[in-house]
Formats: sequence, structure tokens, C-alpha cells
Amino acid sequence: MVRICVSGARGRMGERIIALAKKDPDLEVVSGLESSSHPDCGKTIDGINITDDAKAINNCDCIIEFSSPDATIKHLSFVAKHKKCVVIGTTGLNDSQISKIKDASGDIPVVFSPNMSVGVNVLFRLLKEAAKTLKGYDVLIEEAHHIHKKDAPSGTAKKIAQVINSEGFNIKIEDIKARREDEIVGDHKVVFESDVDKIELFHSAKTRDIFAQGALVAAKWVVGKQPGLYSMDDVLFEK
Repeated sequence: MVRICVSGARGRMGERIIALAKKDPDLEVVSGLESSSHPDCGKTIDGINITDDAKAINNCDCIIEFSSPDATIKHLSFVAKHKKCVVIGTTGLNDSQISKIKDASGDIPVVFSPNMSVGVNVLFRLLKEAAKTLKGYDVLIEEAHHIHKKDAPSGTAKKIAQVINSEGFNIKIEDIKARREDEIVGDHKVVFESDVDKIELFHSAKTRDIFAQGALVAAKWVVGKQPGLYSMDDVLFEK
């Protein structure tokens, strides 16, 4: 049984993570973290104590972070001090905050990914193979999300550019086309185009459950691992 604490427990993602975890006999949700200003802070909801006290982390094996960048980094020092595992799906982190995550991974096992979806991480693999072969092609990256998403372009789109650039391309972040509209969960499209053909790879998230499911897979995988910085590629494809 893996005991988890969910940070951002009353957010859209946090609620789905808790709901799905409750259906998994291998998981137990022991607490939920929220901002002190959240109206549900201090309440017990569906048997889960919602608190702003980071000490709640001490009762879990792994904390799943889908909160704000500042909250994630604040909790990280407590996680490292108490030698817990952490799965970080928080987006919008700046370079300094990412550096702190990398530093913490020297002491604890960290799964850090801009997108926890199994399907998107398969997309990353396909894109790497495409970029290896399609040298000289023009590349277009487009993404669309709901109007509530604060960062643009998405962390997933930036990761897509990073994967492709690792094979010799030079895609700039400002060239990624980002759209915020209605309640789109998450769409990502990549087009490779030459004078003679065009190849498109597209992933569309139907519900947030794909991210919640991936985070729970990561939480079960990372417990017991050696300190280090892991990605969903490690979680899904480790041999």
C-alpha cells in the first residue's frame, strides 16, 4: 500500500487524483494540502483532511504536486528533509524553481514531467524518432487549452520543442502557437513539412483523468527508488 498526499487537493487535478486513488486498492490518500486562503482548508472532505500544514507530508510515502510553483517549491524542502518521494506535475515553473527541483533530486527520488499522460509520453517518443529521420523538414507546434490555464505555451509544448531540438532542430519557444479557448482539456499538434509531403502527429486529451492516472502510476513506481530526477519516460519505459 502506497500512502499519498495530494497537494492542490481541491483543484481540478487534485480532486480527480483523489477520486481515482480511492478506487485503487494499492493506494491510500492520507491527506490533502491546500492554500490557507482556500475555503475548504481545515475541513475534512470525503474522509480526507484538507490542510495547509506541510507536516502532513510526513504521514505519506509520496506527495503528488499539482499546485502552484511557489507552493511546490515550499513543500519540496519539507519533502527533502523527511526523505519522501515526490511526483511533480505543476506547470509554470521558472528556471530557478526547476533548478531547485534538480538539486532536491540529489537527496530524494523525484518524478518531474510537464505532462503525466501516458499517451503524451508515447507522443514524445514518436516525435523523437520522427525528428531523427526528417532532417531538413519545417516544424510547426500548436497547442490549445482551456481559458483558465495561466502559462502559455504549455509545458508540454515546450517539452515537444525540446525533444525535437535534441535531434538538431532549432525551434524557438516564441514560435509555438498557443490558444486558450473554452474548456479544452489539452490538444497538441506537431507538423513536419517538406516540399513533397506533410506528416502530422496529434494528441487530444478528452478528460483530466489521463493526467491523474499517469500521476498515480508514477507515485506507485517511484516509491523505493534511489534518489534521482526521473521523467515519465523512465516510469513507462524503464527496462
